[in-house]
Amino acid sequence: MPAGSVRIQPGPVAVALATAALLGGCTVGPNFHRPAVPAAARYRPAGESKPVNNAAAAAARRAPAAGAYEQRILLGAPVVPAWWRLFKSPQLDDLVRRAMADNRDLAAARATLAQARELVAAQTGQLYPQVNLQASVGRQKYGAQFLGNFAVAPFTYESVGANVRYMLDYDGATARSVEEERAFEQYERSELEAARLTLTGDVASEAVIIAATRGQIRAAAELLAEDRSNLRLVRTAFANGSVSKLDVLDAQSQLAGDQTLLPPLYQQLAVARHALAVLLGQPPADWTQPDLELADIQLPRALPVSVPSMLVRRRPDILAAQARLHAATAAVGVATANLYPQIALSATLGQQALTPAKLFNASSAAWSLIAGLTQPLFDGGTLRAERRAALDALHASAARYQQVVLDSFGQVADLLDALNHDAQLVAAQSVARETSEASLDLARQSYRAGNSGLLQVLDAQRQRQRAELGFLQAQARQYLDTIQLLLAVGGPLPSASPRRARKGAPAFLSLP
Repeated sequence: MPAGSVRIQPGPVAVALATAALLGGCTVGPNFHRPAVPAAARYRPAGESKPVNNAAAAAARRAPAAGAYEQRILLGAPVVPAWWRLFKSPQLDDLVRRAMADNRDLAAARATLAQARELVAAQTGQLYPQVNLQASVGRQKYGAQFLGNFAVAPFTYESVGANVRYMLDYDGATARSVEEERAFEQYERSELEAARLTLTGDVASEAVIIAATRGQIRAAAELLAEDRSNLRLVRTAFANGSVSKLDVLDAQSQLAGDQTLLPPLYQQLAVARHALAVLLGQPPADWTQPDLELADIQLPRALPVSVPSMLVRRRPDILAAQARLHAATAAVGVATANLYPQIALSATLGQQALTPAKLFNASSAAWSLIAGLTQPLFDGGTLRAERRAALDALHASAARYQQVVLDSFGQVADLLDALNHDAQLVAAQSVARETSEASLDLARQSYRAGNSGLLQVLDAQRQRQRAELGFLQAQARQYLDTIQLLLAVGGPLPSASPRRARKGAPAFLSLP
């Protein structure tokens, strides 16, 4: 037999291994079953978004522009994986692509998933026999009191051989440990999907905030220009004695009040630009961002929304909670298996000799075959307390999973209502803008006819700019709520194959 090889003789060991094979299918502890799909067919009660009184219903019917800003909810339609492309903006597509390639949080999530996969592989290795090569050399001298009348001179010895050890997993303790690690791997995969979804949502939101804020800054600047022109004319009229000092103070107050609009808008723009640079993995000072306009980002008019039963199979945060529940179930199995005896089989085969020349002779062969059993008898209640703690953790994970599902349903319901109200608000602001336009035209006609002064025209212009600012703010809110709804419905389904995901392209859900 070659040196270092191991051959196990038939007999009791073969019987033990056969018994292990038969008992290997016996795995203690509860088996994990995917939680049942909620029976809800919708997110909100029927008719919840309708006006609650006749006056409100009549007002809604009198809004001719409301239909132009409504969005259709396609309940049950397939969710678009690259949801940001619904906005049909090449600039937004490019920003998302760059963020997916360079974002540091996403890179960390990828590395964490890779770590989880390797931990699964490491734990899986415990299912197989552990084989080690052993070699030693030493010099030995026995004491006279130990050998009695036999005197043995000091000697040098060498040995080389192999050791095989196998923990008999008849109760499934190792299998449950592997199952637990696989559940944590699924958790990290869902966390990676959530990181991707969150990243794309943050990029789109910051892009919309930048574009909308730029438009609001222009409207506020035009409003201030109207205020300054109005103040100059009022001062001239006061010098001529045609208006009172109170009119001058009113004009100054209007200008001072409107001047407070710009600093917060400039701050909002700066924060959004810095945040977008960081999302793309760039220092804010080293990256020149494109000038985004809201007109370049089209608001989707049809929004696919998963039904509740599909949402729980799709949203990364729900899948992550499900994976934690699976891991907690497997942990109960591990704690239960610890109550059973542990059976270990080991075998060694090697060569031992006093001189190197005789190390590999047939007469120098040495072997051992050992079966060991360890049964806990008294541990102060530690193992049973650990099992009860694992059961408590399982119940906590189940409750947390149910809460995550409920929170997701509530979130989608809130956003569906928000989009409905956003359409009404944008429609109302559109009517206000059109009314101010008509008022400005009448003021100009009256001025040209000599029926009113220039101050009335300037005031109408100022009201027109205020209406434009309100419209831009409502429009931006509608864009942002649309993005949040597309995030809330969960994005694409995760890959079913972790091996395929490992080789694929580098694969973000926190909602503001």
